[in-house]
Amino acid sequence: MGYEIRAEEGWVNRGNLYRMKELMRRAEKGDRMTLAFLGGSITQGAVSSQYTNCYAYLVYDWFVRRFPKTAFTYVNAGVGGTTSQFGVARVEEDVLAFKPDFVIIEFSVNDENTDFYRETYEGLVRNVYGNVFEPAVLLVHNMFYDTGASAEEKHREIGTHYHLPGVSMKPSIYAQTEAGVIDRRELTPDNLHPNSEGHALLAEVITDCLDRIYMQRHEAEEPFSMPEPLTENAYQAARRFRNDNSVPVCEGFTADGAPKKYVTDIFRRGWTASEQGAKICFEVEGTEIAVQYRKSVKHPAPVAVAVVDGDEERAVTLDANFEETWGDSLHIDTLAHHTASGVHKVEIRLTQTHENDAVPFYLVSVITA
Repeated sequence: MGYEIRAEEGWVNRGNLYRMKELMRRAEKGDRMTLAFLGGSITQGAVSSQYTNCYAYLVYDWFVRRFPKTAFTYVNAGVGGTTSQFGVARVEEDVLAFKPDFVIIEFSVNDENTDFYRETYEGLVRNVYGNVFEPAVLLVHNMFYDTGASAEEKHREIGTHYHLPGVSMKPSIYAQTEAGVIDRRELTPDNLHPNSEGHALLAEVITDCLDRIYMQRHEAEEPFSMPEPLTENAYQAARRFRNDNSVPVCEGFTADGAPKKYVTDIFRRGWTASEQGAKICFEVEGTEIAVQYRKSVKHPAPVAVAVVDGDEERAVTLDANFEETWGDSLHIDTLAHHTASGVHKVEIRLTQTHENDAVPFYLVSVITA
């Protein structure tokens, strides 16, 4: 298309560049490195024509071409339809286990612009930035192309607090669509997910920032120490209970033994149930409790409830019928937020099934922090 975008406008937070400069100086010497990308469906590459056209791979390719002496490993940990609340619970397994040297975090169109997601996002950022391998971190903020809506405001508060470089598509790409310079329909079919041309523009904004850092790589900069949390930071120690690391009490729920091969195999290591009255009980510790389950595009599907500490009045309905059409959703519902610290009982039971249910109820995990 040859669109001229204001890529330089996208670098919205300079941050402390010590780690980024160290990364590039090491890359010049030929050190082996791992580049990881954590986010939602945009990071996963949704709507791009092939995986090599998504922004994450194009950024990886920038490193490969810029530093030909270095062997880079590419880790794409994008999972569609998920938020930083799930991201902080899976970052150890899906990203940090690979000992990354560089991590992009992208959740601004999946999170809502609320204090709740500011806190879950902070837990994720602290996990990555505070990792023993000290990766360089870059925050990426996308938005809805029709409204400009995103969680960027809350996310940038975290980025500013931790002095992390951040890039935004709002003053760069979105501003050009609003001005009529770019027809957004040529970039996205649904006002959210960029097509291959849209991904190329995303990558251009990010690599413009990387180019500018590259030009400064030999300028001295002092490292930035981890500050105290900005929020209550209840989510940094999040963990997931699945059938490979927990033994709940099951009545009518069966563990799914199918192996998980890829990060996008999201319906694995959970439990299924089909009969009304089936239940599964966990004992967990913490102040934050959430449950993940499958919402299915195949109807009808069962309905369950989740109850914490026997409080039936605050039971949360888990309706497995998904009203969207783009595919099954890995849905997450918060059961307790900033509750009393200690051990809690979580019971999930099926309350409604149908003779012709298309799928069983699939419980993916219980998440605590």
